[in-house]
Amino acid sequence: MSLVHFIRKLTTRQVSVLKGVLFALSLLPFLRLTVFAFTDRLGANPIEFITRNTGDWTLYFLCITLTITPLRRFTGWNWLIRLRRLFGLFAFFYVALHFTTFLWFDHFFDVTEMWQDVLKRPFITVGFIAFVLLIPLAVTSTNGMVRRLGGKRWQWLHRLIYVIVPLGILHFWWMKAGKNLLAQPILFATIVSILLLLRMFFKFKSQKNV
Repeated sequence: MSLVHFIRKLTTRQVSVLKGVLFALSLLPFLRLTVFAFTDRLGANPIEFITRNTGDWTLYFLCITLTITPLRRFTGWNWLIRLRRLFGLFAFFYVALHFTTFLWFDHFFDVTEMWQDVLKRPFITVGFIAFVLLIPLAVTSTNGMVRRLGGKRWQWLHRLIYVIVPLGILHFWWMKAGKNLLAQPILFATIVSILLLLRMFFKFKSQKNV
């Protein structure tokens, strides 16, 4: 049996083991931050380090989540769809840490001051909107919520990901533009553009075959 055939035919148990491994690996950035915090290795500006790190990993996991469907289509590895929830929830986990850092260290839980900052600074505005839009996706990620909402309504709700990710990229772009550091935002924007174009291609192809 070839490796490609073996991967395509992974059993339910093998996928569960893979999910466990991916879950542990997805926690490593958080554990790294925790170790760095307790060993005084966050650098000269710890708040900026945590903010940048949690923001980066939010975008990484959002991009991985978007990659699942086109990768499944190209490879025929249908079991990949069972990993999408895992990566989506880790995206929410890291964006929640990102927002908590902003609310805690930047504003010391002063919601009024935080809200003024959201309204005053456009790059924070779009980041905040992306965070808020991710909340219903995280809340409705369970099988029980899929049944309650119904498949079609659930799918429509979770298409918000195609709004959330560009907003996240825009937030990241504006934040880096002030420091003239655009290489990473351009890379993220390129990856997301390709993924969105692939989705449009697959949708057009499926409609054409109907």
